[in-house]
Parts: sequence; structure tokens; C-alpha cells
Amino acid sequence: MNLKFGTGGLRATMGPGPDHMNLETIQEATLGVAAYAKEQSDHPSAALAYDSRNHSEEFAREAARVLAMQGCKAYIYPKLMPTPTLSFAVRHLKTTVGIVVTASHNPREYNGYKVYGSDGCQVTNEAADRIQQHIWAADKSQARGGKTFEEYVEDGQIVLIDEKTLKAFLAAIIRKRTKKKLTSGLKVVYTPLYGAGLIPVTSILKYIGIKDLQIVTEQAKPNGDFPTCPYPNPESPDALKIGLEWCEKTGADLLIATDPDSDRLGVVAKKGDKYERLNGNEVGILLLEYILRCRKAAGTLPEHPVTVRTIVSTSMVDRIAEAYGVEVIQTLTGFKWIGEQIGKLEQAGEEDRYVFGFEESCGYLIGSYVRDKDAVGAAMMFCEMADTYKAEGKTVWDALDDLYAKYGHYETTLKTYEFNGAEADKRMAQIREGLNSPEGMKFGGSKVVRYKDYKDGVDGLPASNVLQMWMEDGSEAVIRPSGTEPKIKVYTEKLV
Repeated sequence: MNLKFGTGGLRATMGPGPDHMNLETIQEATLGVAAYAKEQSDHPSAALAYDSRNHSEEFAREAARVLAMQGCKAYIYPKLMPTPTLSFAVRHLKTTVGIVVTASHNPREYNGYKVYGSDGCQVTNEAADRIQQHIWAADKSQARGGKTFEEYVEDGQIVLIDEKTLKAFLAAIIRKRTKKKLTSGLKVVYTPLYGAGLIPVTSILKYIGIKDLQIVTEQAKPNGDFPTCPYPNPESPDALKIGLEWCEKTGADLLIATDPDSDRLGVVAKKGDKYERLNGNEVGILLLEYILRCRKAAGTLPEHPVTVRTIVSTSMVDRIAEAYGVEVIQTLTGFKWIGEQIGKLEQAGEEDRYVFGFEESCGYLIGSYVRDKDAVGAAMMFCEMADTYKAEGKTVWDALDDLYAKYGHYETTLKTYEFNGAEADKRMAQIREGLNSPEGMKFGGSKVVRYKDYKDGVDGLPASNVLQMWMEDGSEAVIRPSGTEPKIKVYTEKLV
């Protein structure tokens, strides 16, 4: 195959040939993963999951079959599941690796193949490189023939993951509640955007006491064609349009949405007589402050608590954390880096220090029970928080205004610029030249007074094609190229 295997695995449009996702590319990738797993363990095993996309189940079952054929015991969920349940299963079942077939919130033409290490975190750069080497060296014929999926199940080489694992995942989330009873009569509309979140999200919301829960029926049944939202991203206004119509009809307090693999959470909340979407930073700081305040009041905040954020997420986190005596760890963009930091705490016997982590692209993790973003847990905690504020006569927007009044109003923006071919890399090089020139450069009309270039690694972080700048007017900016498309993303922030 011609697809490049990276830390995010594979992602491409589906279709025939070596440049697309299909059974043949799945087979080749799995031969590489199987060889890597054998290097890691004398008794290699893998956990597998898949989302609602077209061919996801077929691809996951074929991956399990190839693993079994190569002598790796495969544990696979028998029905679609959120990505965080795969991270949980790897740790719960103590498998060598994990695989989830998903393309997250990409359009319907796409599918993907993500690989996790034994810690339940997406594989490191080194592991991804090793898997790529094994893929290149693999004999494709080794994936052909052999027994069927069903025959390997009969032999016990493929094991269907039972309901106990899902229940253990949900129980781990429920243990993160800060209150036992919801009292406000919170009204919630939920859309899984045709994805894997329907059963776990509704189950957990009903369990914690959300009695007025409306499901957007048009988007409830899993469907890889995503007929009413071609771009099933919970950040996209188009994807939330039908859910908002439900809110208008029912007078709901909240609309919550999860993407097809249910690792990202989108939130819309009532504001006066209209509904407005909260961005990822707003949801993140609301959750962080709520968790810290509740745990401090309950006496359950650890002695040296830690929160983790990516460098493109709001620095308002730092102000809130400082007020509660919480250490802030910053990482590169991508939740795998947040998972890595939790792993380091675990290795030091300090896993309980972790209280919350998030990235501005709607990824949140309310505990250390998995090593990837989890919309199921985030949905539970956000609804609990909204119930608390409603019982006090406030909306989440009122609570956000309270935080701005206390810590300052941090205004954030994200702009994406598209380029042709390699132009994005050339533009990054031009920006570097400007920063290093004697006369310096301006950004947004203000002079750059300080900057960090992460290309060789900074502050203990791995090397990355990222620039971070601080301007004379107090604003900040992070500039980075997209990892998958010829685009440059510019994140800005200013205390207003």
C-alpha cells in the first residue's frame, strides 16, 4: 500500500487500490501491527473496536482474522463502540495493542485505522515507525487464505468482548461524578450524529438522573452515509442544525452532540431566548473549574493535582489552575500527548494526581480510566454541571461570565488557511525567516516580542513544526500546518 502509517494510524478515502482504505490495505496494516505485537510480547494480543462508518465492521473483523492468523489473540467488540471504549479495553483486558477502525468526524468517503499501545494510548512516533517498517517488509500473501472469522471465534483465537467490559467502562466514568443526585429537572437533547455514542451516552445520562432526555431520532440510528450531516463534526453548525430544531421544539436547556466514534463532544446551551454553541475552550474551562471546585469542597482533590492542556488550548486554564494550586502540564496538539502525560504519572505511582485534560478541538478526559479523549464521560460531567447551575438559577453561560469576571476574559480564535501542494510548508518557512530577521515581524498589526520554535523541541516537548508567538499588545498565537491536509492553522488568544 502507498498510505503512510503515522501515530494516528491510517486515514484515507475508501476505494480500490493502494492509496485508499480497503480490505487489502487493512490486511497489510494488520500484518505490520501483528509483527510489532510479537516483538512486544511472547503472548501477543489485541483489542479491536469500530464505529458506524461504511465498511468499519468489515474492516475490523478482517483485522481480527489476520491477527488470529498471525498468532495474535484478538478481542473484538461484537457491535460498534466509541473509541474510548477501545482504549479502556486495552487496559482492562491487558492486551499488547489495540486497533479501532474509524475516521472520526471526516466525511462519509473516509475511513481510518488507529493503533494503540498496551497503555491504551495511541502509539508513539517510534512505535509507528516500527509498524511502518513491518508493513513494508510484510509478505502480503500471509494475510490470504486461512480460517474464517467465525472459525477463529470457534477456536478461541478471536474472542468477542462481552458486556462486562462496557459496564466496567461506564462504571469507571460514573465514579467520577461529584454529586449523587440531580435536582434541577435539566432538559437535554442529544444527537449521536449517526455514530457509536447512542447506547453508552444515553445509558449514562439516564443513570445519573437526566429524566428529560430527547434523542434526535433523525440522527440516532447508525448510518455511515450521514444523510443529514455530510460533515459529522460536533463543532459544525450544519451538523447541529436538526438538533437545534429539537431544542426549539422542546425548550431544552442543552444540546449535546458526539461525533461518529464518540470521542469529541459538542455543546449548545440556551442563552436567553436563543441557543448558542460553546467552543472547545469554553467547555474545557467550565469543566475544569467545576471539577476543581467540587473536588476541593468534597476534600477529594489530590495533594498535588495536575491538569493537562495542549499548547493551542486557552491559557485561561493556567489562571484557574493557579487559584486551586493545580500544576498545569502543556503538550503538543493531539490527545495522545495528554495520554502520555497520564502514563508518566502512572509510572511514577502518581496517576491519582490527574484531575482533567482537554484540547480545544472538543476533546476532554475527566479521569485516568482511559488514555484518549472521551465524549461519554464529558457528556456526563457537563450535564451534571449544568444541572448544578440550573438548580442555582443560572445557565452555563452565566457560569462562564462568572469565570471571566474572576479570571479575565480570554478571547480565542482559530483560522484555517488552505494552500496548494507544498505551499503550506513554504509559508511556514517564510514565517520563520521573518521571526529571525533583524527587524522582526508583526502579527495582527502588533510586533512580535517573543516566540518559540518547536522544530527542534522546546520545554521538553518533542520536535514539531509549530511556532508560538507573543505580541506587544498582549495577544498570543500558535501557527502549525495540518498533519493531514495542505492547510495552516492559526490559533490566537487575547485577554480582553
